[in-house]
Amino acid sequence: MDVPAEIISFIPHRPPFLWVDRIISCSEDTIVTEKTFSEDLDIYQGHYPNNPITPGVLLCEAVFQSGAVLMAKIHPPPANEQSKVPVLTRINGAKFKRGVYPGDTVRIKVQLKEKVASVFFLKGVLKSCGKTALQVDFACAMADRPA
Repeated sequence: MDVPAEIISFIPHRPPFLWVDRIISCSEDTIVTEKTFSEDLDIYQGHYPNNPITPGVLLCEAVFQSGAVLMAKIHPPPANEQSKVPVLTRINGAKFKRGVYPGDTVRIKVQLKEKVASVFFLKGVLKSCGKTALQVDFACAMADRPA
């Protein structure tokens, strides 16, 4: 699947480590995205090979990347900060409620709870088959891009 240029323009992640396929909607404080976990991803060969399941860390990463897209859409960096990138600074209370399996399409909702200086405090929910698979609160800050 080709990733829309819009997503590529907002965050520094690229395939094979880009976990956002589509932006469904975006408002002043909330984004909804989707990701389809292709059945042929290499991760499934080694993560429970006889009963593959998507690693929780990748579900979290999909939420974090969706949050980074939200940050870029609602608070684009000023011209003098174009070299800044979103960096995860905090994870609170990640709760895994159900598995996500090869071929599943997940819907991710991330809401901005608060912005303090260059730090964004966010809440994310990832759903699979309409049911919550992950809930997580997290924070991201804008940091200088490594040289």
